[in-house]
Amino acid sequence: MRFFHLSDLHIGLRLYNRSLEEDQRYVFRQITEMAGKEQPDAVLIAGDVYDKAVPSAEAVELFDEFLTGLAEAAPEAEIMIISGNHDSAPRLNVFRGLLKSRKIHMIGQPPRKPEEGIERVTLRDSFGDVHFYLLPYVRPSMVREAVAGENEGSLSYEDTLRRLIQRENVDSSMRNVLVSHQFYLPAGTDAADMERMESEVCTVGNIDQVSSEVLEPFDYAALGHIHKPMTLGEARFRYCGTPLACSVSEAGQQKGVILAELGEKGHLSTRVLPLHPLREVRILSGSLPEILAQASEDYVSIRLVGTGEGTPDTIDRLRAAFPNLLEIRRVSEEETAEREAYLPEAAPDPLELCRLFLGGLEEEEEALLQDVIREVQENGMA
Repeated sequence: MRFFHLSDLHIGLRLYNRSLEEDQRYVFRQITEMAGKEQPDAVLIAGDVYDKAVPSAEAVELFDEFLTGLAEAAPEAEIMIISGNHDSAPRLNVFRGLLKSRKIHMIGQPPRKPEEGIERVTLRDSFGDVHFYLLPYVRPSMVREAVAGENEGSLSYEDTLRRLIQRENVDSSMRNVLVSHQFYLPAGTDAADMERMESEVCTVGNIDQVSSEVLEPFDYAALGHIHKPMTLGEARFRYCGTPLACSVSEAGQQKGVILAELGEKGHLSTRVLPLHPLREVRILSGSLPEILAQASEDYVSIRLVGTGEGTPDTIDRLRAAFPNLLEIRRVSEEETAEREAYLPEAAPDPLELCRLFLGGLEEEEEALLQDVIREVQENGMA
């Protein structure tokens, strides 16, 4: 059984207010060509189809173009899509039954009632059945009725995911694949030690973390949410990353599509099919002459080294050399006291902001405040 693993398309994303529509279309065409060449049995898209819950008409048109291209390039493939935290679950859930008959499984909503289960698609090859479990992004409040006992309080993200999966009674003698969009951590790892990209949404206190131990019943976990390609201790549990850099922090990352192949039970092989962007995201550092000598149409973040203010036309010269300039930062010779020439700073921690504003919080008050922030984030309001 051969399948593509993609995630975090973020269609409609703007990078420093620059539209990436042309760049995304360029990469999607590469993926379509790969599908035509490789003819996978399935294409898995693990969430964050769109960058916003209410995407623009242009974003919807681009997704339609991509989906149509995939279906035409690999007509025998089953296309399986789940919603991510950036998507509107109800919007992605529309026409679910109708699309299923066309080999497109677009699952926006997780199980919300006790009688509902994780959507399962079963494909068959020479070694038997392969069960694909399609689990959209889950907040505990979304599935409380399905997993919590009558008198239970709020469940953590990890407890929620664990219960959802345990309810499926996954047959470990069969080959099973999970498609999921959550913040999974290698067992025993601290969330603070995991590298996150600037383009990712992080919760206060990393309350959404889930141990990769919950993935044990599966032969492969096709994960979305983390933008940097990575495995979770084992090759069978992995994030494929974004197909296109979504932030400066992703500069230099090799993006790609994971082609996974399941042989008989216990046999898995994977390889990355590299994607090549229309324009790279790059960080350039040096003096003004050194940087100007590297003129290009790439998306660039410039670290201008020097103690002087430069000539009055410095910014104009840089913009002329780099039409897709993202930002300029001035760095001292000793690489200290860095300051940004322009651009908003990264969003501060909401809990820390409240502490600074309110001041002198007692332990009980701070605990209550954290609960309020958590509730807001769980319901997609932050």
